[in-house]
Amino acid sequence: MTPPVMMFAAGFGTRMGALTAERPKPLIPVAGRALIDHALDLARDIDAAPIVANAHYRADMLADHLAPLGVQLSRETPDILETGGGLRAALPLLGSGPVITMNTDAIWSGPNPLSLLLRHWDPDIMDALLICVPLDRAVGHNGPGDFTRADDGRIGRGGDLVYGGVQMLKTDGLAEIDTPSFSLNRLWDRMQATGRLFAQVYPGRWCDVGTPEGIPLAERLLRSEDV
Repeated sequence: MTPPVMMFAAGFGTRMGALTAERPKPLIPVAGRALIDHALDLARDIDAAPIVANAHYRADMLADHLAPLGVQLSRETPDILETGGGLRAALPLLGSGPVITMNTDAIWSGPNPLSLLLRHWDPDIMDALLICVPLDRAVGHNGPGDFTRADDGRIGRGGDLVYGGVQMLKTDGLAEIDTPSFSLNRLWDRMQATGRLFAQVYPGRWCDVGTPEGIPLAERLLRSEDV
């Protein structure tokens, strides 16, 4: 059975500057389509159900766009809940089993990263499996990597792998965190401490679309041009 997908779409998109003054970042067009629609393609390709998106900033605009596409909305009011709090708030829609989460501000060139998760997920040894991209294939990413991967797939902080914003994880540990708004990094730290945080290296290329400069890079990547 394919797990549900949670798309993170609640953020303010401040790094996009004027582009998010009138619309949420997931609705910024990239190659003629809303950024979130590229993420939705990946979820539909694996027949994920349900597909849920969280919303806070300009939530009505997201609702108008996503409702006809069959995406359920988890509204965050009055405050934004970050990734961990947002995922926990959406669990009534997602269920209690493992969930695939995905950021909506990236473009992928290569195999569907969600398919890689399904192929390599091992719940007996994993609490989370992250798709990570080597720095030399992370288009538009400025700065260091996030993780180092051992030969057995377990990961630690720091290194030359960039988290691509796609993962599968168990959600049980969310109930143990006592603040309403928190990052999934808190859950990852607990998983790492018990040796149950893993990564799969993405074999293609990935583009961060967190700033205006990332849009033309992503469009070139979609056209399979060198970037």
